[in-house]
This record gives sequence, C-alpha cells and structure tokens, in this order.
Amino acid sequence: MSSLRLRTVIDASPEACFELSLSVDAHTSSMRASGERIVDGVRSGSMALDDTVTWRARHFGVPWTMTSKITEYERPSMFVDEQVRGPFRRWHHRHLFRPFDGGTEMIDEVQMRSPLGILGQFADRAVLRHYLHGLLKTRNEWLRQELERTR
Repeated sequence: MSSLRLRTVIDASPEACFELSLSVDAHTSSMRASGERIVDGVRSGSMALDDTVTWRARHFGVPWTMTSKITEYERPSMFVDEQVRGPFRRWHHRHLFRPFDGGTEMIDEVQMRSPLGILGQFADRAVLRHYLHGLLKTRNEWLRQELERTR
C-alpha cells in the first residue's frame, strides 16, 4: 500500500476550510484541468456522512470513473472519503482541519493501492503517488486562493 501526506496552511477558519473541501462544486472547479465532472450522486453543494458522488475525469489521457463515499464526518475537524467503485483496489482519503496561527492547517492523508499486484505497486511508487500529490496540491491551492479571496 502506498501513502502520501500533504500539509497546506490557509488563512481561513477550520469551519470554512472544512465546508469548502466538502463542496462538489469547488472540487469540480479545482480539477477543471482534468475535465472532472459529476456523473452520479451529489451533484451540487456540500457532501455529508454517507453521501456518494461519482466523478469522471481524464488522467494520463485515459478516462476514469470513481465513486467516493463520505465514511467518517466530524465537523469541522475531519472527514474521510473512500472509493466504493473505481480504478483503485483501495482509496482512503482522510482530511484534517486544525487551527493554526490564526488560520487552518489542512492535512490530507491518502492510503491507496492500485490493482494488478506487483505491477500496481510499482505504478503506485513510480508514478501515481507523485501525480496524486500534484493533484492534491493543485486542489488545495485553489481552495486556499478561493477562501483567502472571499475573506
């Protein structure tokens, strides 16, 4: 299993960061470069415990579809989204929001496993972990700019 961790500091409250991070509209806007769009489930607004959304996007020139579910939810400090259908053998994404220096320390912790046994493990380490880290950085930078712009 591969894992990655990303820390982002945002000059906004944990509540505001938590809320915007659960917005499917914000997610779609932040992932515009991959053409990410909603094809089923929650189609607008914020997600809550047990909500699902199915995303379709293009990564590495290949179309991907993934259904995620909010499996843990502790407002405003943490939520978890997990893949219930899609390209990964396992996808577990924990989002943490902590007060930090007048703003918020946002932590993304991802555990993932690709299919295809040892080939999938190689892909995780050689390509996917770095690629997904970049996607999360892009998303979090979009969130940071949006929250700081609306302050």
